[in-house]
Amino acid sequence: MGSGWDLSSSVEAVIAFREERDWGQFHLPKELAAGLAIEAAELQELFLWEPAERAEVTRNDSERLQSIRDELADVATFVIMLAHDLEIDLAAAVDSKLIANGRRYPADEYRGSSRKAPH
Repeated sequence: MGSGWDLSSSVEAVIAFREERDWGQFHLPKELAAGLAIEAAELQELFLWEPAERAEVTRNDSERLQSIRDELADVATFVIMLAHDLEIDLAAAVDSKLIANGRRYPADEYRGSSRKAPH
């Protein structure tokens, strides 16, 4: 995998796929958010009752990794459609959230800690 991702062609493909089928009429934000949650749950189900393992162990199980890849693609598809429809620049939203989280979780205070910051 490269150091950077360019998902612009994927965004175009997802939207074109939907438009070719005239499914946009069914994709109200509420339905997209629900679909996203359902697909995220299906992704999570792939890890349910499995022993905790590091990513490199998971990567070495090609059959399991394919199932994870498929569910992750479903999650990404719903994220893409929702961001597209609400005209949210996803890259800018991620950058902005990282800046906010950087302020909330300064590295010198939170390095190696899983504790939650106070509200």
